[in-house]
Amino acid sequence: MIYLDNSATTNPKPVTVLSASSVGMKSYSFNSGRGGYRQSVETSDKIYDVREKISSLISFPAQNIAFTLNCTHALNMAIKGSVKRGDHVIISPLEHNAVSRPVDALARKGIITYDIAMFSFDKDELINNFKRLIRSNTSLIICMYASNVFGYVFPIKEIGELCRENNIRFIVDAAQTLGVMNVSNRDNIDILCAPGHKGLYGPMGTGFMAVNDDIDLDTIIEGGTGSSSMNLNQPDFLPDRFESGTLNNSGIIGLGAGVDFVKRRGIDRIYNHEISLIQMIYNEMGKNNKVTFYTPFPKRADYAPIFSFNYSDYPSEKTAGLLADRGIAVRAGLHCAPLAHRVFNTTERGTVRISPSVFTTQRECEIFINTLKKL
Repeated sequence: MIYLDNSATTNPKPVTVLSASSVGMKSYSFNSGRGGYRQSVETSDKIYDVREKISSLISFPAQNIAFTLNCTHALNMAIKGSVKRGDHVIISPLEHNAVSRPVDALARKGIITYDIAMFSFDKDELINNFKRLIRSNTSLIICMYASNVFGYVFPIKEIGELCRENNIRFIVDAAQTLGVMNVSNRDNIDILCAPGHKGLYGPMGTGFMAVNDDIDLDTIIEGGTGSSSMNLNQPDFLPDRFESGTLNNSGIIGLGAGVDFVKRRGIDRIYNHEISLIQMIYNEMGKNNKVTFYTPFPKRADYAPIFSFNYSDYPSEKTAGLLADRGIAVRAGLHCAPLAHRVFNTTERGTVRISPSVFTTQRECEIFINTLKKL
């Protein structure tokens, strides 16, 4: 199989990740922070090592990194823990349902109101579109770092500056960029949410929420943390405040190995490899008059290595099905991002999405291009 659905989940996983996850099951199946015996303490240390590895990538304090089930879990914690009744929220025009659904649910319950910024390929105009929506009660702006459908990279640092100037909290969804592009606390981000199973090459069922020191965030889950157990109030310190219940030790340890893999390869090197493949595919597909494009040529830094298209007059699912019959895995449909498809007028057909990984070869991409011509 030629796998071009890495923006959903990277595959294959590095051998080191498989090995580390196995070691986690064999040697660290103990509740970290729940016992004074040696194995529990060693497990706590091992988990904290992974926090430090992630911290070295994103520049958030290690103790402020709370592990979650996935990026969606992290975003729900960040969003619902940030707002109070009467607040106004702004989201980007291309958001994934991991953001748009919880925000809309809060609005339907009468807790908040929200607006969606208008899209523009012009970065300055896009920033102004956010700015125009700010009200006196705007407390939160949420923006994906890059679109999971069209690869467009948002001007995160500038939107973050806008938030700082207006005393607005800024949450960033880094699902499509962490491990592939440089993502940092230095980009004026208050809360960063990310999965472990995509660009960090970790196991499924892993993710995290990273929080700045000065952020007061309410909880949406309470329970046992192994700390302050006599107090019925959830701990007010991190990461315990957001890590109730038993952690996914083997997954987290595997995630740590994924971070090591990314750091050894180098984020710039990974990005250059993947975006070069996307650019080659775009150029070659541009010679096929049956291909419909929705974005300009994917320039470096302006796009994550993700590309959407449609072929002939086929529904996107038909194109993906024909490719699957020929051993090529791509994603079709709405990609859990209806807002993005409304912007690009693709709600009826959806799109076919391709996304390479560090393991994808040029030869595989050439086979994909040649196969597409024969559909």
